[in-house]
Amino acid sequence: MSLRGGDPAEIGGYPLEARLGSGGMGTVFLARTASGRPVAIKLIHQQFAGDEEFRIRFRQEVAAARRVSGAFTAAVVDADPEAEHPWMATAYIEGHTLAQRIAKRGPLAGAELRTLAIGLTEALRDIHRVGVVHRDLKPSNVVLSPEGPRVIDFGISRATDQQTLTMTGRVIGTPPFMSPEQLQAPRGVGPRSDVFSLGTLLVYAATGQGPFDADSPYMTAYQVVHEAPSLGSVPAALRAVVEPCLDKDPEARPSADELLERLRDLPVEMGAAGAGGSRTRDTDTQHHRSAGGDTGSGGGGTGSRGGVPDGSETSIRRRLRRRWRPVLAAALAVAAIGGGAAWLQLDGSDAPADDGKGQGRTVAAAGVPLPEGFHPWRRTVPNGQNPPDELRCVPRGDALYCGGGGVVASRMRISDGKEIWKVKSGGVPVEGMHIVGATDDTVLAYRPPTDADGATDATTEVVALDAETSKELWSTGSGSQSTGLTGRTQDAVLFNSRVLTVNPEGTRVEAREARGGDLLWSTPMPAGSQCAPFTAGERLYALCAPQAEVDSLELNHPVVHTVDPESGALDKGVAVKGPVQPVGGDDGGLVLLHQRMKGPEFLGYDQVVRVDAESRDVSYRPLWTTYGATPGMAGGTVYFAGPTGLISAVDPATGRQKWARQTNVDSASGPVAGDGALYFSSASGRVVALSPGGRTLWNGDPRADGLGGGVNASPRVVVSGRVVVVAAAGNTVFSFDAKKPPKSG
Repeated sequence: MSLRGGDPAEIGGYPLEARLGSGGMGTVFLARTASGRPVAIKLIHQQFAGDEEFRIRFRQEVAAARRVSGAFTAAVVDADPEAEHPWMATAYIEGHTLAQRIAKRGPLAGAELRTLAIGLTEALRDIHRVGVVHRDLKPSNVVLSPEGPRVIDFGISRATDQQTLTMTGRVIGTPPFMSPEQLQAPRGVGPRSDVFSLGTLLVYAATGQGPFDADSPYMTAYQVVHEAPSLGSVPAALRAVVEPCLDKDPEARPSADELLERLRDLPVEMGAAGAGGSRTRDTDTQHHRSAGGDTGSGGGGTGSRGGVPDGSETSIRRRLRRRWRPVLAAALAVAAIGGGAAWLQLDGSDAPADDGKGQGRTVAAAGVPLPEGFHPWRRTVPNGQNPPDELRCVPRGDALYCGGGGVVASRMRISDGKEIWKVKSGGVPVEGMHIVGATDDTVLAYRPPTDADGATDATTEVVALDAETSKELWSTGSGSQSTGLTGRTQDAVLFNSRVLTVNPEGTRVEAREARGGDLLWSTPMPAGSQCAPFTAGERLYALCAPQAEVDSLELNHPVVHTVDPESGALDKGVAVKGPVQPVGGDDGGLVLLHQRMKGPEFLGYDQVVRVDAESRDVSYRPLWTTYGATPGMAGGTVYFAGPTGLISAVDPATGRQKWARQTNVDSASGPVAGDGALYFSSASGRVVALSPGGRTLWNGDPRADGLGGGVNASPRVVVSGRVVVVAAAGNTVFSFDAKKPPKSG
């Protein structure tokens, strides 16, 4: 990537040749020493240079990296943590990160897996021998160089004789690869914490998924602390070595030296894990493609949604979905771990649907003026006692309505972000439920259960609020089976000024008038089936499956019904080979993605399924392999946004890839269509704009302290005329002029 206007010509006397990437904390450049040796220089962002707490952390990173420079790390060449803009230069390591390698080619096996395991353990041994704890061992911090694996990024490491620096109010790390003690008591973390992280990383390398993967960082963190690891797909020889590393008790884990002795007995003939990999939760920054701490080189890949937590009964799934938030908020203090496994609007729109007509929501017309008094703004929406998370927003005229993250709904002025009113949530937030939508005079939102203990019989409500005053107009209970059927968490649909919900008993689909709440129709579900309504294009559908398959989470025989929005009548339906996930639609019909499963474990998308709107014929097209990607659809094209920043476009008619573009926005959601641009954004607020042909138009810097975000997260961007509004972690919302985007650097 070439240098940009405003980039320095040199840093510390090292002439710069190229920009390698930019992340939450800084930008990484490729430079040369006087002898011609390539080095990677991390330059800290200006906004952090004056933050003394951050400078302390950066000094520790430099000191730790210098102590461990050796055969298995990136050696420190030079550094100046006291400079006006602090920087550090390390040896440039050529190669993909482990995250990128698995995203592109799937899990490792045989000699390659054995070499990785031994090399990483030797690196960890050397790190610990000089008295350093890495504390952030993860796939994007492992570079697969021609000389063997290298461990990089000591940005949150510490010497064992130092006090731990934990940035105020945050737990620092990456949940899928953090130890239980790091989540619960980070100041007590020692070398055995790195051993736990190494165990999770080796499981990821062998299977393509972590041993505690779940649908959100919160749920993953809960499982790290409380649940047994999922090791069924790990080759038996490696499993016997890795399992002790994942003991909840640090003292029961082997040391790096002890682990190395066991690994040397591993056979070269270790088999691969099951075909394909389930989703990885390494949703932080990637090596050299972002500078939030990584200092190597990188490629990328896309991915799939993760496995279902152990226990396949629907009641267990609902219990976990409702209970983990208050537990982690109180016990683990993970307010900084953003993200959510919400579902992408099927019509490719910019946010939860408004009036269902799909008009004027996503195109920022070049000739449209800015609202009077507009200026770019950024604000955090307070939410009372609940931990902040992510909002989603809907623009209507001069108003912006946002919900989620402990807020039922909030109205802000789109020109300057001024809050007009806000309705807080007094209940237990439900993962991925943000806001239903808005009409000209009514806001439709979710009100989560109000029982503090998150009981399984608590019911989420859909509530209608007056758009001017926030006065409650009506409410109704809403069923919660949509996640199991469609892959989304949003259980209500706003379509042509009517709100569709499933009754709490899960037996009927009901439609109410958005303003008054009058029941317009109530349609029973087909006998023995469970259904979830959804929209695609300008059509209303219901995806149904046998009750027994819904309960067991094995949806092999789903049926797609077209729903008459006036009467609620279901047509006879079209049977498709399941399981499938709706992704969008156009004039030609409905597009779904077939999911490849191994029991309850999700391995990826392997086919594009198309249901013709007129003939109701079903076609299946093979799909190139995906790992860990969030799908979306816009303009008749399906897009996959991968965990390492690779965004790919696929023709749904053929299943063939149209183009792929590596970006620095890891685990993005999108796309959202603007004036000649497709917007993708991550939980950190980083935005990338691509042309419909895949050309990078611009990149933005992070705007919030967020970790990537959940797979299948709904789009975080909305477009209203020339105004682009972005939601990010920590209940952060910000805006900018589409003609003057906040470019990186």
